[in-house]
Amino acid sequence: MSDIASWLARLGLDKYAGAFTANEVDFDTLRHLSEEDLRELGLPLGPRRKLLAAIAAMDGMSPASSVSVTGLSRVQAERRQLTVMFIDLVGSTELSQRLDPEEMRDILRAYQSAVSTQIARYDGYVAKLMGDGVLVYFGWPRAHEDDAERAVRASLAAMTATARLTTPMGKSLAARIGIATGLVVVGDLIGEGSAQEEAVVGETPNLAARLQALAEPNTVVIADGTHRLVAGLFEMIDLGLHQLKGFAAPVPAWRITGEADVDGRFDALHGIATPLVGRSEELELLLQLWQQARKGQGHAVMLSGEPGIGKSRLTAAFEERLSNEPHARLRYFCSPYYVNSALYPVLKQLERAAGLERSDSASVKLDKLEALKLQSTSDTFEAASLLATLLSIDTTGRYAPTTLTPQAQKARTLSVLIQLLEGMTANQPVVMVIEDAQWIDPTTAEWLDMLITRLRDLRMLLIATSRPEYRPSWLGLSHVTVIALGRLDHDQAAAIVDRVAGGKTLPSAVRDQILARTEGVPLFVEELTKTVLVSGLLVDAGDHYRLKAPLPSLAIPSTLQDSLMARLDRASSVKSMAQIGACIGRVFHHRLLAAITGCDAAKLGDDLQKLEKSELVLRNGVAPEATYAFKHALLQDAAYQSLLKSQRQQIHANIASTMELQFPEIAETEPETLAHHYTAAGLADQAAGYWLKAGQQALKRSANVEALDHLGKGLEAVASLPRNEVRLRREIHLQRAMGVAAMAVKGWGAPDVLLAFSSARRLCEKLGDSNELFIAVRGEASYHLVSGHLREADNLGRECLRIAQSANDLGLLLEAHHQVWSSKFFLGDYRAAEKHTSWGIATYDRERDHRLTYVFTGHDPGVCCRNYFSEILWTRGYPDQALHRVREALALARHVSHSVSIATALNNLTNVHLLRREPRAALEAAQQQLEISAKFDLPLMAGIARFHIGWALAQQGELERGIQEMHEAVEAVAATGADMGMAFRLCILAQAHGQFGEAIEGLIVLEKAFATTAMTRSKYKLPELLRTKGELLSRLEPHGDAAERWFRKSLVMARAEGAKSAELRAATSLARFYFDEGRGKKGRGILAPIYTWFTEGFETGDLVDATALLDKLQQDRPCAG
Repeated sequence: MSDIASWLARLGLDKYAGAFTANEVDFDTLRHLSEEDLRELGLPLGPRRKLLAAIAAMDGMSPASSVSVTGLSRVQAERRQLTVMFIDLVGSTELSQRLDPEEMRDILRAYQSAVSTQIARYDGYVAKLMGDGVLVYFGWPRAHEDDAERAVRASLAAMTATARLTTPMGKSLAARIGIATGLVVVGDLIGEGSAQEEAVVGETPNLAARLQALAEPNTVVIADGTHRLVAGLFEMIDLGLHQLKGFAAPVPAWRITGEADVDGRFDALHGIATPLVGRSEELELLLQLWQQARKGQGHAVMLSGEPGIGKSRLTAAFEERLSNEPHARLRYFCSPYYVNSALYPVLKQLERAAGLERSDSASVKLDKLEALKLQSTSDTFEAASLLATLLSIDTTGRYAPTTLTPQAQKARTLSVLIQLLEGMTANQPVVMVIEDAQWIDPTTAEWLDMLITRLRDLRMLLIATSRPEYRPSWLGLSHVTVIALGRLDHDQAAAIVDRVAGGKTLPSAVRDQILARTEGVPLFVEELTKTVLVSGLLVDAGDHYRLKAPLPSLAIPSTLQDSLMARLDRASSVKSMAQIGACIGRVFHHRLLAAITGCDAAKLGDDLQKLEKSELVLRNGVAPEATYAFKHALLQDAAYQSLLKSQRQQIHANIASTMELQFPEIAETEPETLAHHYTAAGLADQAAGYWLKAGQQALKRSANVEALDHLGKGLEAVASLPRNEVRLRREIHLQRAMGVAAMAVKGWGAPDVLLAFSSARRLCEKLGDSNELFIAVRGEASYHLVSGHLREADNLGRECLRIAQSANDLGLLLEAHHQVWSSKFFLGDYRAAEKHTSWGIATYDRERDHRLTYVFTGHDPGVCCRNYFSEILWTRGYPDQALHRVREALALARHVSHSVSIATALNNLTNVHLLRREPRAALEAAQQQLEISAKFDLPLMAGIARFHIGWALAQQGELERGIQEMHEAVEAVAATGADMGMAFRLCILAQAHGQFGEAIEGLIVLEKAFATTAMTRSKYKLPELLRTKGELLSRLEPHGDAAERWFRKSLVMARAEGAKSAELRAATSLARFYFDEGRGKKGRGILAPIYTWFTEGFETGDLVDATALLDKLQQDRPCAG
């Protein structure tokens, strides 16, 4: 196999090797290939993206920070231990006889690709593809300490991947695998040209092939040499001795049946910490609060201060004081790289608590989860299922699939996490430490808010360390204490210097320089003193140190950054490791670092040991499963900043490519991590793709704030790309997703919504893609609708219809009608609105059409058409049917369990109750709407809910409070940019002022309503505005002609619209006016016809009032107005 072919095989792209060979592409040429070149070679978009990322990552990297890519440099033959895997496709001969050659070729390609992908995950080397056979090496060209284990894990993954493939007849493929480990000579080349390959000399490859033949379909058989290396890590069955062809003596063999249930890792922290200095008062306060917490009086402490001030050291000293007390300790680490990764610190803590390993199978992980004390949750199996989903563990066959939508699932998961903590505190007191809370992600912050509200009754002391800028909302609670750490004074800082020096006196010049430059920041004092001690400037003279020579002016760095650089420069390997680790993050994994640096296990271990001994990092666990964490985020910052920008870009490109190719689970579950690294690498195309994926995943989890951040970064990345079709499409997808996220976070009428969708529309017009254009136009129309630009919304709705009809796409057509029924309704064209909503109700299919929710307006179209239809029914004079329809909408919204859709349904339910004049029912629905709106950050829905609550309070006797609430709610709604329905809300507010005896104030508010109507050209509830003005004027001048004119205007418009309910209200007001004037017969002639038209809703307020008035009109005597 050629170098290029070998490299392509490691990327899972071996099917394109022939094209590269035919076009004489070697590694020198590879570095100069463009996307257009790859297109000409016949590579589709996905493989082009993968290859460009791999090329970018390897190009220009220094040996200390480059991925070791097989074939980039010729490796001489060498003697080494090798684990050889031989994989065979079961029944391939029979298949080849039954299938067309092209079909068989496709099956083999799919099989080889599936197997190669899994081999690459475990850094194996595909040495040869032989049709239905695959020969793989573990241990060459790069060795690992666990090559045999890697081979077994890769075999299980390859077997599973093969079983997922099917023949044209629908039958699953199967593989049999043999593995053997032994001493070989590897690296000699045999053959020529594209047939050239590396030869392995020894009995190991032959043994692996013979064991493969011994294996049953879908099983893995290993030899004795491999068994010795992996026994205990896997469950296996002893197959006894077998006489194999070519082997003189019987050969023992074992069949692998799965992973073993091994014990978790233990923490191993190194380094001698100096005793705590200058924090005795703070420590005593923590101990006092702990005693209260032990008794069930839970407390939270915010430990605040600048970087390096000693927050973590104080926390550690506190924990040391508790070492002899029975308690549980939980630690959560926030990270600046995961500020928009939902529940990142919680996930990592949960993984540690459950002892989850990357190499665990899904079954093993689920077993470990269930081993946690889940009895404290309301449903143990539901809790395990939710936690497994949170950790991206496959639960197929283990738990019933969840019926919850992402929003409901998120809520239940947070509840389960809280219940776990509550259960833990029931058994023993708990200390919870949250480090670097200034980098907490929004969802973890939500979880923390929930916990702190319940903390008062738990046996828990929660300590959160943060920088001063972090100011959470719970700081003012009575069971929360803030401890702000200041800098140490001169004597306290000097005490740290003396203790780090081991009690030996430093030269006064050195000591004074340290104290002057560190300015009382404990970490600076400690680290700078350590630097000086190992700098070579001092001589140990027994009980003191002396300078070898006069202290150079630059020998003592002015900042910790310079101190760190001096320490790193003493050993280049340690320096490079620290810098690469800093690019990865605050915490970095041994395996990932090994993959990135390309170091062999021994050298990597030596370098990491030096890094650990330098006290820059703390080690957790044992290699190769160890993780390393910088002692402080500031140390990581310093190491990172010491790199040139070009070096940072190279390393980040390396990290991203390595994660993408060798750790695909990170790309799948943490796309924002790859997006961050690709952004820092300056690889905008790859970065934009992963930011888009991260944003889309966040939207599906209702993590809308995080989604906005991810998508915004994606737009920043895409802005630097060449203006071509690829960029246009990527930017369109980012903009439209940004529009949907902005709708949820800021409201449909927010300027950011228009900016996103109008930008997407301009791009779509350039691209000429009608489907993409539709999405942009639909989003733009939604903005104009909610903003009150009804004519623009209506015009865009008609454009949506035209595009959808041309595309002959039912989904697009449903969304087009969705837009049209909305604009027609608020324009007051109820007949047209009824036509379009009826079409929507008849057409909508939940299984097919709920997906549109996440593409267009962020709420379900089936819920929406029922919402609108319910108000149309009320308007047309069917109040009972209206209530039935809106309840149907709410049931559907709850069935799909989508937060925004539930909020809109509750909003319309409240509105129908308002129209039916049922304040108690309206209040109940509005409170539910407010609760869900607050939970999912829906400001528009929250504002409208508050307005409805104010109306309900006013109608139940709390007029002053209700009016105040409505005024504040109107302002809150307006702040979102929403004018849709604003005139009617102002009308309701004006009515409340009238009820309160404030007719003039009511008229002032009503004039704003008329102004809004004129501006938006909306006729929505216009007859009610006209009637309300008549009512307010009649309060000021009971027998004036003005009131009569406004009542008549209302009546005429209601009749013209066919708005029977509005006509009833106008007729009732006018009839009452005539009755008060002594013209009861005339009033009866106006009210009776419309009253007799109604066939339902006789218990509603309007019909009750009309009935009573007609009775009085029959008696022909005045009634109190």
